[in-house]
Amino acid sequence: MEWNFGPEEQVLWPASALAGVLMCAAVYDITRKVSSSCFKCYDGLSPMQKLEWNNRGFSTVHALVAAAVSFYLVMISGLFSEDVNDIIIDRKSWLSDSMFGVSIGYFFTDLAMILWYFPSLGGKEFLLHHGLSMYAICLALFSGKAHMYILMVLFTEATTPIVNLRWYLDAAGQKTSNLYLYNGLALFAGWLIARIILFVYFFTHIYFHYDQVKSIFALGFYTIMTVPSTLAVMNVFWFWKICRGLVRTLSKTKMHTANGKTD
Repeated sequence: MEWNFGPEEQVLWPASALAGVLMCAAVYDITRKVSSSCFKCYDGLSPMQKLEWNNRGFSTVHALVAAAVSFYLVMISGLFSEDVNDIIIDRKSWLSDSMFGVSIGYFFTDLAMILWYFPSLGGKEFLLHHGLSMYAICLALFSGKAHMYILMVLFTEATTPIVNLRWYLDAAGQKTSNLYLYNGLALFAGWLIARIILFVYFFTHIYFHYDQVKSIFALGFYTIMTVPSTLAVMNVFWFWKICRGLVRTLSKTKMHTANGKTD
């Protein structure tokens, strides 16, 4: 395996990772100030709830940026078009390098906070998710290989804003609101598309391009085979929990509606 350490990358990767860390710090502070001024419920939260509220602010921003950049590179830019002669596994761009660097900065910051306040901000499954994500992104970043597959997995962050909104509504005491119900439906649909169906496409794409995938260095090949598979299993488990939660919410809504008609 040869590490792709060109002169530009030696500056670009550390700079973008630092930008990711600074982005997290800036958005954390902005979320704190804006929430204190605009949301009455914020001041009534416990110190740990406020910390998680602010933490989810920068995770939402990262998710939106990561999903947008990933969608553009994979679906719009033509970088990974089948019409190009170069094999897909070797294609990359400065934008994918930059996005990976920013994501490393984000995951590092979020992981540091999770470990510092463990397990208040997340349990062992979050440590596994962040650890695997950082490992796979670093490997793709340093080797210059399999950028398309990492971008496809990174696009699954598109569900994070919906998850965070659900937590915000819960913390604000809005679990009985229509918005909470609509959020649950959006979470179900978003998770199904971005974390279940997308992974089916992901593995189908690997199957039809297996000759390219197996040409990568050994560590990269086993990483492509194992890390996304592990994340897929976690996604299916979380989807099962989402379905159970949605069924409970719909049942309560139906019960409340029936009681209202009876009254």
